[in-house]
Amino acid sequence: MSHHRSYARQSVVPPPLYLRRSVATLLAITLAVTSVANGQDAPPAETTLRIGVIGLDTSHVPAFTKSFNAEPANPEMQNCRVVAAYPYGSRTIESSYSRIPKYTEQMKEMGIEIVDSLDDLLDRVDCVLLETNDGKPHLDQALAVFKAGKPVFIDKPVASNLAEVVAIYRAAEHFGVPMFSSSSLRYSEGAQAIRAGKVGRVLGCNAYSPASTEPSHTDLFWYGIHGVESLYTCMGAGCQSVSQTLTPGREVVVGVWSGGRIGTYHGIREGKTGYGGTAMGEKGIAPIGDYGGYKPLVVQIAKFFRTRELPIDPNETIELYAFMEAAAESRKRDGGRVTIAEVMQAAEKAADKLLAGRL
Repeated sequence: MSHHRSYARQSVVPPPLYLRRSVATLLAITLAVTSVANGQDAPPAETTLRIGVIGLDTSHVPAFTKSFNAEPANPEMQNCRVVAAYPYGSRTIESSYSRIPKYTEQMKEMGIEIVDSLDDLLDRVDCVLLETNDGKPHLDQALAVFKAGKPVFIDKPVASNLAEVVAIYRAAEHFGVPMFSSSSLRYSEGAQAIRAGKVGRVLGCNAYSPASTEPSHTDLFWYGIHGVESLYTCMGAGCQSVSQTLTPGREVVVGVWSGGRIGTYHGIREGKTGYGGTAMGEKGIAPIGDYGGYKPLVVQIAKFFRTRELPIDPNETIELYAFMEAAAESRKRDGGRVTIAEVMQAAEKAADKLLAGRL
């Protein structure tokens, strides 16, 4: 059994099972996570890291590139430059592939080399931004990057369903390649202040965001990920069960965390949209605040490329996707309660099939 499979499964088991695990097992989980973070030696500080982009079907691409390649360079992103891009990309979702020509031209205007294949890109770069807006191709694309040994940031969503998410993280562990994924909402000023203890231990939280869907993806993976990322930034991991209430224009997901804490996500599909929420803690109540733009995330990506240190525990990211998968399963059960453990068990079995003969 691979190290990653061990920590992916154990990250989402309810606390009573955690308490029954031996010290040796918990140590093994910690070492598994650490091995990914330190899978490659960090380059010397003065080395210019060549960044390659996979997928030119999202506005994140020109925005991130402008931040990395700004002149004069932002001190927090010095020696990290986007140099090449491979345009594809979704070939099935019209709202994504129709944007490829536009963003390809924008990248050319910024002096970025456009290459004809993934192999050509990987030959030219030191690290990768996997930006394909469609999560369906991510597993194949990520496997190519892992086999090439290139550290990678995978933009949201990690994949189109939980089994693919688990498979990607398991493959990263197998090949010893550092990777992380995050919505930029994680690094908004308000969410980070709450994470750092502004209200003390968070006992409850509600978060909201737009929640448009794409039929090929688990419901909230497509856009609800932003608000769910905010929720998890404030609450941390440890959700045990999920239930969902759905109407044509909105969706409310209630998660019960260990210790009786409750976190809710409100997905907006009609009317005024926005990002935000409220965290309630032992010492106070505070708003999550508005979206803070891309820059805080890009700074974290640059630091990650430079140090090879993971800014987010993989367990937490896997669990927040399990939260969204459980919400979709609850919808199928007319709002019935779904445990995180059961969706993870199903995803692990499906990931076995996805990775068969590929590792």
